[in-house]
Amino acid sequence: MRVLPRVVIAAANGRSGKTTVTLGLIAALKGLGYEVQPFKKGPDYIDPGWLSLAAGRPCRNLDLFWMDGRQVRESVARHGADIAVIEGAMGLFDGVDVRGSASTAEVARALDAPVILVVDATRMTRSAAALVRGFAAFDPGVRVAGVIMNRVGGPRHQRLLRQAVEEYAGLPV
Repeated sequence: MRVLPRVVIAAANGRSGKTTVTLGLIAALKGLGYEVQPFKKGPDYIDPGWLSLAAGRPCRNLDLFWMDGRQVRESVARHGADIAVIEGAMGLFDGVDVRGSASTAEVARALDAPVILVVDATRMTRSAAALVRGFAAFDPGVRVAGVIMNRVGGPRHQRLLRQAVEEYAGLPV
């Protein structure tokens, strides 16, 4: 089975801006000449429509409630492109039960995919580092590779967020 470069876009919670960030990433990659295959974690019909438009090819759903890890990996391999961009649902570790079954984290683990964590930075600076550090350490099988700060108030806010997350959580912003 072909291993496709892939990345999961996730967040601490819903309404953090995952879809907007995912659309921007897909558009940027397409602008660089890459063929992007979009995926959406879980049953959803609105976001996949937007992701399909951005990528110029149909978005596919990945759902560990209905699929096992092998089927998720096969789906990503079957719908090959230059890169797969997978948008998560809800918060990274939120699933159908307290163990996080069928969560975005489980999809990332099944695909051995790095996670980019989208953080709504409204009204926080250093606290963002604590949140990111907690997410990065929560499950050793999930690799949080970087952070995108959303809803940043301005250059000073951006500088403080970047410094805090990079210093205290050890992750690039």
